Amino acid sequence: MKKIDSVYLNDNISFGRLHPTVLISGPCVIESLDHCLLMASSIKEICEQLSIPYIFKASFDKANRTRLSNYRGFHIDDAVSIFKKVKEETGVPILTDFHESWQAEILSECVDVLQIPAFLCRQTDMITAAAKTGCVINIKKGQFVSGYDTDRMVDKAVQSGNSNVLLTERGNTFGYGDYIVDYRNLVVMREYTPVVFDATHCIQKGCSGGSSGSHRHFIEPLSSAAIAVGVDGLFMEVHDRPEEALSDGTSSIELSKLKNILSRLQLEQ
Repeated sequence: MKKIDSVYLNDNISFGRLHPTVLISGPCVIESLDHCLLMASSIKEICEQLSIPYIFKASFDKANRTRLSNYRGFHIDDAVSIFKKVKEETGVPILTDFHESWQAEILSECVDVLQIPAFLCRQTDMITAAAKTGCVINIKKGQFVSGYDTDRMVDKAVQSGNSNVLLTERGNTFGYGDYIVDYRNLVVMREYTPVVFDATHCIQKGCSGGSSGSHRHFIEPLSSAAIAVGVDGLFMEVHDRPEEALSDGTSSIELSKLKNILSRLQLEQ
């Protein structure tokens, strides 16, 4: 497989060794239109102050929640309307994940990056469906595979006609314990295509999805280590009131603390 050196999103945002580090950030899931607008505009303002390229992230449907009673999100038709409104009012590119291949074409009307969830990273139909939309694709490496396994994931997208592919590292599980980040994966995966480090999911406890807690105090040092090793983007879930978040609140960064964290990480260009 030929190495992908750069992934192009628009005139202001590209991923690769010669480009500024991109922040992908927002709430875990859509909670309301007003909340998405608040988060997108607030994070955009912080990133503009620090000269950091920014992509807004929110899932529209958390189809992999651990309990039936957990909040999932919005119907896809409602989500499309929300994403279009967010883009119209903030001008920020949008990333969201999807869980069934038929959703890719619909979401491509309103988002710029389609994300393959970690548990579905090997699903051929998901990758090919995303590739055919022409959107940038972000494949989250499953916590059950090594960095070396991701070359074939990228190759599926490339063979389907789309070379704008990102890989995201979120750690591995060993047995039934916590997620552990093997920084060798960043080096390996970056030989295939630009790499994003997921700084908030990798600190969750086991496969609980953050519902039973996380090691939030590790977010900043793990991010710092990833930047030192070399990454092209940083993925952070952020919420204005993490204690009230409808998903992954325990592993989300508080909005009021984001600017200081990013400043200490020296992402500004």
